Amino acid sequence: MKLLLSLTILIFATTCAAFAHEPGTPATPGPGLKVLVYSDTGFYRHPDIPGINRWLVLLGHEHGIEVDITEHPKDLMPKVLAKYDVLLLNNANELEKVIPEEQRKSVEKWFTSGKKGIVGLHAALVHQTGWPWLNQLGGCDFNSDSDFLKAKVLVDPAAKDHPSVKGQSAEFWIEADWTNHDRSVTGLPGFQVLLRVDEATYEPVRDHFKTRGGQAMGADHPIAWTHKPATGGRFFYTEFGHDLRSLSTPFARQHVLEGIKWAAGR
Repeated sequence: MKLLLSLTILIFATTCAAFAHEPGTPATPGPGLKVLVYSDTGFYRHPDIPGINRWLVLLGHEHGIEVDITEHPKDLMPKVLAKYDVLLLNNANELEKVIPEEQRKSVEKWFTSGKKGIVGLHAALVHQTGWPWLNQLGGCDFNSDSDFLKAKVLVDPAAKDHPSVKGQSAEFWIEADWTNHDRSVTGLPGFQVLLRVDEATYEPVRDHFKTRGGQAMGADHPIAWTHKPATGGRFFYTEFGHDLRSLSTPFARQHVLEGIKWAAGR
């Protein structure tokens, strides 16, 4: 897939009803950020990846953010990455299978060399133990997940002013596929939990995983968090983004948009 696929998408961006402007109205001025979305997969490929890529381009167009899409590891070399403020992993899982070591090292150096950020959507933390640096950056890996269900989500009181959740009620109901991680990131150095899901309000392990060792996380089930490692850079993760349904609410748009801006240090 070509790096500048988004240029084609932008030709018809304003036709999308969810983000459409009135005729002749320019896109809302934004912070001038440049985001590179990487969406190749080494494990299960979520069917909505192309649709979410388009959703991200349209979201960026609406807010003056340049969003480019790639699935080619050569676009993760230093000269290319230097153009971008944020690398967004759209359900990009088991990346050691699709990104050679040279490009993985390039991402690591880029992240720690300046005011750069990585954003992970949903399956970005699935089967990443083969890339220890990314696994440590994210703080956990995949155990199992639920079906697409409505559940009660709680804003961590210490994070209520973070721009990705600011203005949201302390408790709210929303639909998504909820991932069970192999451990909680609560209390890990440099991590801040933004949201938790209340497992008492839905069935946390779907039938597929009940016979495959799937385990719920219990009372402490973070679903969105940040990590600012001592070595530099900013990491933002959210469980939203399994498919377009989980991104279709005003909250999800705010959550992802502000997560991107936060990761860029804006």
